[in-house]
Amino acid sequence: MSPSSTRREFLRSAATGSALLGLGDLSFLSRLRPVSAAEARLDSRVVRLHPEIEPLVRLLEETPRERLLEEVGLRIRKGLSYRELLAALPLAGVRNVEPRPNVGFKFHAVLVVNSAHLASLSSPDSDRWLPIFWALDYFKDSQARDLMERNWTMGPVDESKVPPPQRAREAFQEAMDRWDEGAADAAAAALARIAGPQEVFEIFCRYGARDFRSIGHKAIFVANAWRTLGAIGWQHSEPVLRSLAYALLFHEGENPATRDAPPDRPWRRNQELAGRIPAGWQGGKPDAQATREMLDTLREGSDEEASRKAVYLLERGIAPRSLWDALLEGAGELLLRQPGIVALHAVTTTNALHHAYHGSAVDATRRLLLLQNAAFLPLFREAMKGRGAMQNRRLSDLEPLEPEAKGPQAVAEIFAEVGRDRERASRMALSYLRSEPDPRGLVDAARRLVFLKGNDSHDYKFSSAVLEDYFHLSSEFRDRYLAASLFILPGSAEPDNELVKRTRAALSSRAFL
Repeated sequence: MSPSSTRREFLRSAATGSALLGLGDLSFLSRLRPVSAAEARLDSRVVRLHPEIEPLVRLLEETPRERLLEEVGLRIRKGLSYRELLAALPLAGVRNVEPRPNVGFKFHAVLVVNSAHLASLSSPDSDRWLPIFWALDYFKDSQARDLMERNWTMGPVDESKVPPPQRAREAFQEAMDRWDEGAADAAAAALARIAGPQEVFEIFCRYGARDFRSIGHKAIFVANAWRTLGAIGWQHSEPVLRSLAYALLFHEGENPATRDAPPDRPWRRNQELAGRIPAGWQGGKPDAQATREMLDTLREGSDEEASRKAVYLLERGIAPRSLWDALLEGAGELLLRQPGIVALHAVTTTNALHHAYHGSAVDATRRLLLLQNAAFLPLFREAMKGRGAMQNRRLSDLEPLEPEAKGPQAVAEIFAEVGRDRERASRMALSYLRSEPDPRGLVDAARRLVFLKGNDSHDYKFSSAVLEDYFHLSSEFRDRYLAASLFILPGSAEPDNELVKRTRAALSSRAFL
């Protein structure tokens, strides 16, 4: 039987909808009350958290992993809200998981919270607990790894070192510029107590983009911390900001303030280059050819050449959006050249810097974030060279391949193909996106497969970034960008992850029957 006949037979014999996609049975979640879209949206202007969040944080910290899902499920049945649980999760993470020796690894328990929340936001009411349950379980795994490494716990603030309110901003910036951990910790606490969210964000987002260490996790932590605090409330900011300052000061060797280390050079150079960008630069004209020109530099040029090309295009009156199209496309193209952890982080870092760029109201900061992202992508490309062969693939070379089916069956065919041939699946996805007026069938299936098949935090971080940035790209470029994600996203033939099995078991225990 030919491969074509085999696929036709599969489509004839399979059911439609969830069964066709191999999405499994999530009926066990019906034992928890559904979370409405309004509750999951978490408008920070109206969020009212339980005044005694500490007992819930302690529950997450102290309950053994094998019991936590059941214990939380019982509390949900007794009235625990999505908002309260979402607030307790990152607080437990920053208190118990050290963002060292690198801002990644076990610390993804904190980094992934916002991605899990974004996945919940986009889910049906009945499914919204599952990403949060996944993040709870992942926190317990990271807490156990931290215990084995150094058994680190965030200590109390040294109140004797906390600067007075009128010096908090200056003291924090001085400490960060000196890479002084003790002084930065005390000043971060002071900032949380006296400054507002936007003011503090403007300071932190610059330091998140300052250096190319931890393959972009510093910028990712800044963006995710701000998005999470926007959901759970600024009253929880002090431990989050302290953890964030500690993470941003990670470095290797001697103090970076006293040496010219390679990860710090783009920032120092781009501060000078940013001054060349003309006034009124944000009012430039979109130009798809300029996007392609920028892409050519990202493919072959150095980090310095990429920053200079961005300045040159802005001097020509090109709209920043056209440059961001190139940066997002450039990150996505790396997935084709070498699918793996470095290319994945090029995507999630670009997502974080793009979010920070649009969140900043300071012209000088926006210039630097754009130029730093331009510099980082060639550095990601170079980092990939030490991890094996790189293919000479371009997004523009990805040609559509029409699935044999239409509608939901086409989506099923695409995700079944992921397990056999990812490039073919990408081409089929490209054809689907070009022929369907609404991409949500593919997007929703990708997200639900992450719930069921994803095995680590990168599945959540990557899928949230890609599915968000698809809608940020200009129409000419977005379909190939999303199609390229099939080189990383899970397929329907993969086994369900252990978290789904444990959640099903926890919610099927005698306490829920």
